[in-house]
Amino acid sequence: MRRTRRAAVVTAAALSGALTFLTACSGDDSGTGTKAESRDGSGSGPRLRAEAGFVPQPVLKDLAAGYLTVRNDGVAGDRLTAVSTDVADDVTLHTTEGERMRAVDGLDVPAGGELKLARGGSHLMLERLERKPEIGEKVSLVLHFAESEPIEVDVPVQPRTYRPAE
Repeated sequence: MRRTRRAAVVTAAALSGALTFLTACSGDDSGTGTKAESRDGSGSGPRLRAEAGFVPQPVLKDLAAGYLTVRNDGVAGDRLTAVSTDVADDVTLHTTEGERMRAVDGLDVPAGGELKLARGGSHLMLERLERKPEIGEKVSLVLHFAESEPIEVDVPVQPRTYRPAE
């Protein structure tokens, strides 16, 4: 009976950690990327930059979340349509509504505004990890947009409990 109870406690703790990881999804002061201009080069479109990115150390061996902020100093909006990385086979864009997470085909970056990928809201899911990144490493992300050139950004792997200063 003791062994069964201990197994139940360990299983419950592991599931709780995994659920917290999957349902609570934030940005930080590191992980600044390059700026991207609109593809026509006119300067009258979006002007994007990525900052405040991080990846919490994954709980699972094949799945991680990613957070960052895309700022748009331009006069036109844009749309984040895809993200790629060398540490995962696939990166999907997600939103969280209530307690439900769902994949989406893109996320808007408003003119003169920002797209914040944060815990409990829109975020990245790095799926089928090639390897489990460790705290202190950097994960390279390439952000792809409907109008702007891609932005490359290296974001640090932080402890699972990391909460950036707002």
